[in-house]
Amino acid sequence: MTVVVGEPTVEGSTIECEVTPSRDLRRFFAGDTVRVDYDADVSDVPPAIAAIPALAHVAPVAWASGADVAAPAVDGAFLDALDEVGETLARMYPEFVDPGEIRPDEVVPTADQNPAEAFDDSGLLFTGGVDSVASYVRHREAEPTLIGVQGWVVGPDEDDRWRGFREHVEPFADRRGLDCRYVRSNALSVLDTPMLQAHYKRYVDGAWYSSVGHGLGLLGLCAPLAHALGLGTVHIAASHTAAFDEPWGSHPAIDDRVRWGHCRGNHDGFGLTRQEKVERIAGYVAETGERFPLRTCIHDDAGGNCNDCEKCYRTIAGLVLAGLDPNEFGYEADERTFDEIRAAFERRAFVMDEHTRFHWEDIQAHVDIDRTFPVDGATEFFRWLAGVDVAAVASEAGPRRSERLARTVARHLPYPVYASLYPVYRNLSRLAPGGS
Repeated sequence: MTVVVGEPTVEGSTIECEVTPSRDLRRFFAGDTVRVDYDADVSDVPPAIAAIPALAHVAPVAWASGADVAAPAVDGAFLDALDEVGETLARMYPEFVDPGEIRPDEVVPTADQNPAEAFDDSGLLFTGGVDSVASYVRHREAEPTLIGVQGWVVGPDEDDRWRGFREHVEPFADRRGLDCRYVRSNALSVLDTPMLQAHYKRYVDGAWYSSVGHGLGLLGLCAPLAHALGLGTVHIAASHTAAFDEPWGSHPAIDDRVRWGHCRGNHDGFGLTRQEKVERIAGYVAETGERFPLRTCIHDDAGGNCNDCEKCYRTIAGLVLAGLDPNEFGYEADERTFDEIRAAFERRAFVMDEHTRFHWEDIQAHVDIDRTFPVDGATEFFRWLAGVDVAAVASEAGPRRSERLARTVARHLPYPVYASLYPVYRNLSRLAPGGS
């Protein structure tokens, strides 16, 4: 079994790379060309680095099947990184990850590229959420380039949501004199994410990309841009700490090993829990007097916060616990809000995985009801939350039966049959968190 990554074509700010899976791997691919658009000229980026976005997305899929990956020229540092990341994922997921061989026609050594001193700036993958804003606060003296990616949480064709994202991020960057760059890619659309979910959801806590591929994938998308801009480090904010003992697709053992040319990834903030990051942001607010919207929601079509989903509720609670008024940071909260959060918990309205459980237990651990909170009803809510068995809530709030059934059926269908039913399964998979 082999996936062939073709010679990349580079024209101005666009890179395209064909992906050809062998017949027994076709079910995991929905397209044949990875396209990445940058808002910078990447025409001078070497082919060995231009191929990285495609390789970064194809390799984990191949490894899950024990397949090899054939490619033309590959950057030597990135080839070593793939070996190390493959070993890490095999340790995380021994049930299904069996890294095959990466077979390049040519290995391009780092010494053949631009001198290291040309890569002395840094970048930060940035969503405007808690994790990435906390990473900005940590690295603000370096004035990192903020990098937004269209093609994961915001789809490559979701122009309205992407416009909302930019309208959120650009004022944040402009006010601080930061360069802001964007990447748009269909790389996830080339993968058949519903089929990957069908086959591997039983082994992972979240969706395929979150659980397996997004650290390597997002950093890989940045490689040509980082080379063009002279970035020596690209920070990717941590989602968890070492206390989270479930496998996850972004981890120091993955992100810190991703490298190409004279640039490397940095898994940032792994020593801080999410609530501790909120506290860091609160300290920054107290120091600067600034107020700015945070963007954490994935449900609002305008690119803002819906104020009605688990993640919005979680962020509102975390902000209030840190002494910040959510209404000053892009949310709407009043005396009814905490009653609504409690009611959602009690009727098991959230579909909670280990990732979600981890963050609510973190909030629990930081509860101090002797503090004064900026929203009415918070004291009573936190007194109640301190006694909640979050693990029991998580165990009782699982995925819908229809989503589990669809996954099982798709996993056992022959590829030609599945292909004809793909639209039906895709619609079902969207009904539950973790779907495409």
